Amino acid sequence: MSATILIVEDEFAVARGIQYALQQEGYQVTVARSGEEGLDFATHQAPDLVVLDVRLPGMDGFEVLRRLRAVGSKAPVLVLTARSDEVDKVIGLELGADDYLTKPFGLRELMSRIKALLRRAYGDLADAAGGRVIRHHDLLIDLERRRVQRGQRRISLTPTEFEILRHLASRPGRVYTRSELLELLRDYEALDQDEKTINVHVSHLREKLEDDPAAPAFVLTVRGVGYAFAER
Repeated sequence: MSATILIVEDEFAVARGIQYALQQEGYQVTVARSGEEGLDFATHQAPDLVVLDVRLPGMDGFEVLRRLRAVGSKAPVLVLTARSDEVDKVIGLELGADDYLTKPFGLRELMSRIKALLRRAYGDLADAAGGRVIRHHDLLIDLERRRVQRGQRRISLTPTEFEILRHLASRPGRVYTRSELLELLRDYEALDQDEKTINVHVSHLREKLEDDPAAPAFVLTVRGVGYAFAER
C-alpha cells in the first residue's frame, strides 16, 4: 500500500510535473486546484502528505494549513512559496508546516524532501510497498505506515489514539486495564497519570472509528475492567 500524496497547486504545469514525478516513484497522487478543494479532500480522505502552494486563488495556503491543523490533521505538510521572503517561511512553520521549498525548485530536491518527511512521520518503510496490516470487517490498520481506513474512508488519528488502537487490535479479545494501557503509552507519549485520561482518548477514538460510538463494534468496554478489541 503506497503512500497517498495531495498536491494543492493552481499552476497546471507545476502541479502536473510534481504529480508525474511522484507517480513514477509509486505514490498515489491527487491534485487540487484551489485551497477549498484541497481542504475538502485533505479533511475527508486524510492523505499521508500534503504539498501545499502558499499563493492560491480564494483561500490561500496559509488558511488551508491553519484549518487542517485546527481539525487535528497530523499529515506532514510541505509548503511551496514563490518568494524567498523569510516571512512566508516563518508563517508557514508557525502554522504547522513541516518543511518548505521556494520556487523554482528541482524535482530531485522535492522528492528528497518528501521522502524525508514520510520517513520522519511513518518510519523507514513509509515509501515501500507492502507492510503488516490488521483487518477486521471493513477496518484496515496499517501498522508500519500508521494508517487507518474503513472501506474507502481514511481516518485521521492522533499518535495516542493510534497507539491505543494498535495495542488493542494486535490482540483481539485480550482485555487491557486502563492502568496497563497507560503504562504502554507512557514510553510513547507523556500522558497525565490519571487513568481517566485513557477514557478520554478511547472516547475520541470511537467517535472517529465507530458507526455508533455509543454501541461500538471495534473498541469494546469490559465493564469494571478496561477495554478490548472485538474478536474476529
